[in-house]
Amino acid sequence: MSENDRLRLVELNKKIDARVRRTRDALGDALVALMHEKPFDTITVQDVLDRAKVGRSTFYSHYSDKDDLLMSDAEEFFESVAMLLSARGDESDRVFPVREFFSHIAEAKQFVDALVSSGKFNDSMELARGLFARGIERRLSELPRGRGIPAEERPAIAFAHAGGLLSLLTWWIDRGMPQPPAEMDQLFHKMVWKGVES
Repeated sequence: MSENDRLRLVELNKKIDARVRRTRDALGDALVALMHEKPFDTITVQDVLDRAKVGRSTFYSHYSDKDDLLMSDAEEFFESVAMLLSARGDESDRVFPVREFFSHIAEAKQFVDALVSSGKFNDSMELARGLFARGIERRLSELPRGRGIPAEERPAIAFAHAGGLLSLLTWWIDRGMPQPPAEMDQLFHKMVWKGVES
């Protein structure tokens, strides 16, 4: 294959990837919009297709059903949040972007309420816990304060802190989100470092 052919193939793959991304975004946005309007159980794949202006075969080439669409979107979001500090090269001692995550949750309260009423909140939180634990474990290995933790203990510690983070989130949501996200970030990291350095 010539260099020109290889470059054309790379460009074609970028265009395909961009199209796939746009399609997946359109489907996810359509589902979220519909969840604001009616209960999840009453939403059909056809409702999503009509809202997204996407064909049935395109939908099924990406997802098996609306649950798969919802959980795929959630997984992508949770993974990007979990790795945000590492991706940014953040130099703080934060192991998780609590402030940013809680701010997003506050802005998306209507969606969170729809997720709760759909019965999918607990599934989403279970998915989040695993992804958040991986992100926290990675941060612990990157930070000078975290490197003092034996490597074999980091996965368990990270998993425990991910669970603590989600418990803190649930507590915050249940009380109407009274504290600012920055305050919740400080509280979470106080718990993390006191528990690790004790």
